[in-house]
Amino acid sequence: MKHVILYAGARRVAAGSAWLLIAALARPSGALAAPAVAHPNLWPAGPKNVLIEPRVERFVDALMARMTLAEKVGQMIQADISTITPRQAAKYHLGSILAGGNSAPYGHLRAAPAEWLELANAYQRAAAANGSGHVAIPLLLGIDAVHGDARVRGATIFPQNIALGATHDPQLVRKIGRATADEVASTGFNWAFAPTIAVARDTRWGRTYESYSENPRLVARLSAAMVEGLQGKLGTPDYLSADHTVATVKHFIGDGGTFDGRDQGDDLIPEKTLIRVHAAGYLPAIDAGVLTVMASYNSWQGVKMHANKSLLTGVLKGRFGFNGFIIGDWDAQAEIPGCTKFDCPTTINAGLDMIMAPDSWRQIYRNTLAEVHEGVIPEARIDDAVRRILRVKVLANLFTRPPAIHPRTSAGLDVLGDPAHRALARRAVRESLVLLKNDGGVLPLNPKGRILVVGHAAVDIGQQCGGWTIDWQGAHNTNADFPGATSIYAGIRDEVDAAGGVAKYSRNGHYKRKPEAAIVVFGEHPYAEYEGDRETLEYDPGHHHILRIMQRLHRAGVPVVAVFLSGRPMWVNPQLNAADAFVAAWLPGSEGGGIADVLLRKADGRIRHDFSGRLSFSWPATVMPVRFGANGAVRGALFPRGYGLTYEQHSHLGRLSEARHAAPDVHARNVLFAGGRVTSPWSVFLRDRRGSVRMTLPAQISPAHALSLRLDRNGAHAAWSGKGWGELRIAGRAVDLTRRAGLNLALEIRYRIGLSPSSPVELGPVCERPYASPPQAGRGSRCDAPRPPMLDVTQALARTPIGATGVLFLPLRCFARVGALLDRVGAPLTLRTAGRFAFTLIDARFASAPRATSCPAPASPSALTRAGESTGSAASRRARSHRSVQTGRKFRL
Repeated sequence: MKHVILYAGARRVAAGSAWLLIAALARPSGALAAPAVAHPNLWPAGPKNVLIEPRVERFVDALMARMTLAEKVGQMIQADISTITPRQAAKYHLGSILAGGNSAPYGHLRAAPAEWLELANAYQRAAAANGSGHVAIPLLLGIDAVHGDARVRGATIFPQNIALGATHDPQLVRKIGRATADEVASTGFNWAFAPTIAVARDTRWGRTYESYSENPRLVARLSAAMVEGLQGKLGTPDYLSADHTVATVKHFIGDGGTFDGRDQGDDLIPEKTLIRVHAAGYLPAIDAGVLTVMASYNSWQGVKMHANKSLLTGVLKGRFGFNGFIIGDWDAQAEIPGCTKFDCPTTINAGLDMIMAPDSWRQIYRNTLAEVHEGVIPEARIDDAVRRILRVKVLANLFTRPPAIHPRTSAGLDVLGDPAHRALARRAVRESLVLLKNDGGVLPLNPKGRILVVGHAAVDIGQQCGGWTIDWQGAHNTNADFPGATSIYAGIRDEVDAAGGVAKYSRNGHYKRKPEAAIVVFGEHPYAEYEGDRETLEYDPGHHHILRIMQRLHRAGVPVVAVFLSGRPMWVNPQLNAADAFVAAWLPGSEGGGIADVLLRKADGRIRHDFSGRLSFSWPATVMPVRFGANGAVRGALFPRGYGLTYEQHSHLGRLSEARHAAPDVHARNVLFAGGRVTSPWSVFLRDRRGSVRMTLPAQISPAHALSLRLDRNGAHAAWSGKGWGELRIAGRAVDLTRRAGLNLALEIRYRIGLSPSSPVELGPVCERPYASPPQAGRGSRCDAPRPPMLDVTQALARTPIGATGVLFLPLRCFARVGALLDRVGAPLTLRTAGRFAFTLIDARFASAPRATSCPAPASPSALTRAGESTGSAASRRARSHRSVQTGRKFRL
């Protein structure tokens, strides 16, 4: 622990070597011994002077000559709409505002499109009216429009990127970008955080569906196409015209190549692989005139990308010749050793131009301004960043045509869900479908017959859309949130009804009259980012409800057509065996009717649309992802990249092995932490009075330095400093533990004591309020207790000798008895204290409780509460919006 404590006091003095030492303390086997620095001369050279225009540079020169240092620093900060009013944005001269994954106008996730436009207008009016001698500069208003303007109700929701990759069609992708920009611009926002151009190599990664392909060449083709669609074609009058938006290619660099596919993890690959694979999409995007690049959360060989000057400045700005600006990701500066989300000169000095500081913007502003005065950040670095930001604003025509002050009059908000856009999305759905199996020529189906449609996914529009839809996770929506959209069943029913056939829906596959065929729709539920990380690629381990339905239908002689919704290729051998035909439908978005277009014949018996989609990712033969050789060869694929049947092709797949080859001896549903690592989809968080940080490096410190943590093969070594309460959490998407409690399971924790606790230690699960469903006024939430009920484990830990190993068995029923809500647990393991304490977590899992296991005493109200501890789950950085300065009222302007 000395290394961690040493660096905590040496942030500005030793901004290089100390934290690199920390990052190397506990690295997976095979990792390089020391962090690497990129060598720009090894990278391909980019185009020269793209985005540089004399008229623009003269305008920027004149503007910067009038700006104060405070105004310049303000331009480098982006705040979230949930934490800042238009008046505050103008007062602090902020350069940008974003609507984060769970933020929306006035705190209402399902706000009407007019409310989005009203909010954009309010911010831009305040920026334009910035008086008292200050320079009025329009705002960049950003939103995660990653598959259409999917945060806004009524917008066209296009298939996710993995589906677009299966089309292999840059022209189609360009048109989708154009339609997306049109809808985003109609709401007054002028910046889309898209496209993601990651090359996903381990499909256990929770963001695989945001990647076009595992093939860098295909990613390169589609990245430029989407940029041109969003921004318009560089060098033409269409470039950044009124109905286009600023684009962002992300995340620079290597987000798709992390060890074990862990989101925000570490790339342990050589520089040549970073160049050959993960840089592929950037030069085509820069050549197409992309204006912004988002830095990545991940590390490369132990160095956080937001702190990697050799890559941000040396490669991206230098070798690649990128003249736009680099934007950070959501509070990513907090994960840099020696930084907090409130203060991080390291990232600015590394080359970041704008910090995404959703709720920490005020402190970042003040600290950055002070550090320029102190010389910690050179003023030349500030001028370079501000020049880049202003260049983008001029090129985006914000000064000559502020879109929110003079909103478009040609189409207005009617462009959201425009019929032409929906038709384009429906085309993208049918062209992205990949036919993996069609034994006996079951497909296409006769629409004049009797067709049974099975599975809740067939009627759940939210499930077919996936993450980044309405809210961050996309997991809290109903069909009422998608006006104008079509479910998969509705699309089939409409076509069958029109042809004179009969289509019936049954969630569980029951019928009164035997159908001629059954279309079974199933797949992954929505997720985003690390909440979608997995230990294996086995679909639905431990739950085989859909599989049993398919097998029952098959035994009854009903031909089974499987339509699989997923954000990645998965091991579905049992389902492939149970189906006569199998279609990979990915995450098709709002226009589910595109599936019926391909599965059903025309009424006259002719083929309506044939399959044309081909895999852009290799399909795994086992529960583990495919492997890539040094020469790019793929091993372990059942279906190779590029595979996809058509109706003209006849094939017989044969019976596949259902043995779970090469699966690790870890069951993610029962194991939380083992072998020095947390199991997917769980994450480790450090939390104290100043906020929380997700553990993405082998060693990190909580925001207020109340707690430090180091990971190695022997466990998680945690040390509380006694500087206020600190909390160690294993957290993620909320789960229901009531069944486990009924089976008398316990939370089994193996640990080693390094220092006996000096204050009470509390342990327990923490409930997470569904952030997309705020409590009704006056009723509160079941998770909003003043202090989550916990158990006091102080005595058990104090009885364990220093250096000795102990085991805690805490039956889940014990937590229920003290009032813990087990039906929605966001953090199944939460350990906190305000005193000095050192503890190594060796293993944590749910296991059968030994007989006669007693319950510890409930934790009493303690100094933690008196210290002002906030409650609720810190399961993720976007798991809920911060307390909104907008909620329940309009802005006062």
